[in-house]
Formats: sequence, structure tokens, C-alpha cells
Amino acid sequence: MNESSPHTPWYRQAAAVIPRHVILKSIGTTLFISLFFGAYFYLLNGPAYPTTVMPLTFLDSLISFEPLAMPLYVSLWVYVSLPPALLATRRELYGYGAAMAGTCLVGLIIFYFWPTAAPAADIDWALYPGVDFLKSMDASGNAFPSLHVATAIFSGVWLHHLLRRFGGPQWILMLNGIWCIGIIYSTLATRQHVAVDVWAGLALGGPAAWLSLRQRLNTALAGKIRHPSI
Repeated sequence: MNESSPHTPWYRQAAAVIPRHVILKSIGTTLFISLFFGAYFYLLNGPAYPTTVMPLTFLDSLISFEPLAMPLYVSLWVYVSLPPALLATRRELYGYGAAMAGTCLVGLIIFYFWPTAAPAADIDWALYPGVDFLKSMDASGNAFPSLHVATAIFSGVWLHHLLRRFGGPQWILMLNGIWCIGIIYSTLATRQHVAVDVWAGLALGGPAAWLSLRQRLNTALAGKIRHPSI
């Protein structure tokens, strides 16, 4: 349906897919983010157990605070909207949504039973209004695993797969990778997370994306075996 074609440029294939089920995509993405934030801030503001402050490591000392990383950090909410926008069928959308929801649910369960926070940084946040606003909202809590990182890598793996399926050129694949890495970097550069949070987020989101893609490909292969003429 949205498979790559040797006769149609990749960007035209992508443009043709985006309007499909646009209402479902728009409402579904908005509802998902709203429900996630509701659960996230509920756990953040009322932890059930004592909060553990995560340790600093050598990697944290290598990455300095960078307020200009704030736009990259916020861009996650655009980034996570791209893979579902490039899916063509309801079945794909439901499967993707279930996999992403499962990934976030694992993180939320960990937050409930083991509340964590990033260590306080010796920085006057009032000098950096954008980051200060973020700190006032998020307070660097619910740190381990970093769901910012988990959802970024999950989206990045899926987006890479979809762009390749459209036959996207190397530069667009590289741009996707750079954006994903930039978001991950921003979690450290804004001092919202420490390195152990990032590694945990990668360990959660990466395998979840791989497993969900493997399930999708197996389902598609089974369908072709049952209906070889399709």
C-alpha cells in the first residue's frame, strides 16, 4: 500500500500516505500524548515510594550544559508524530500505537515502583528562561529510564524503516539519525537526565521498536503466503 515503487519518488509516496486516515492519526496522536502526560505528571507529583537520585558518571562530565539544546529537546513531540503520519492502514496504525503504548507503560510502571530524579545541577536556571520553564514543569523527575530517549529511539527506528520502504535517499536517512541523536543528546545537555537514564531509555525503546517491526514484518509475510496473488 505504501510500499516503495521504482517509478514514484519517495517524497511523493510519503505525501500520498500522510492524508490517509488523517483524522484517526491526528486524534490518536493527540489523545495518546495527553493520556501519557496525565499519567506521567500524576506519578511525578505524587510518588508512591521514596525518590532515588540517579548517579553521575564520566559521560555526564563530558557533556556540558547547553541551553541551545532546548529546541532539540522539545522537538521530540514533532518527531514522535512522524512515523504514524507515514503509515497507510488502520491495522498499521493500531499496531504501532499498541507497541508505543506498551513501551511507555513499561516506563510508567518503573516510575511507580521506583521513583527517580536527576541530581540537582549547580546552575542558576533563572538565567535560562526556556530551560527554567521546563524545570518548573518536569522537575527532572521520572528519570530512569528516560522515556524521552526511549520514545525517540523507538520513533527513529520506525522512521528509518518507513523511509527505506519508500526508497528514501541516504541523506534523508542520515538526517533522521542526526535528529534522533540530537534529541538524545539534548536530554543530557539540558540536565533533564543523566547518562544511566539515557542508557536505560535506549535499552527500553530500541528492543521495543525492533520487536514491533519484526512482528509487523512477520504478519505481512504471513499475509502474502495466504494470499500469494496480492
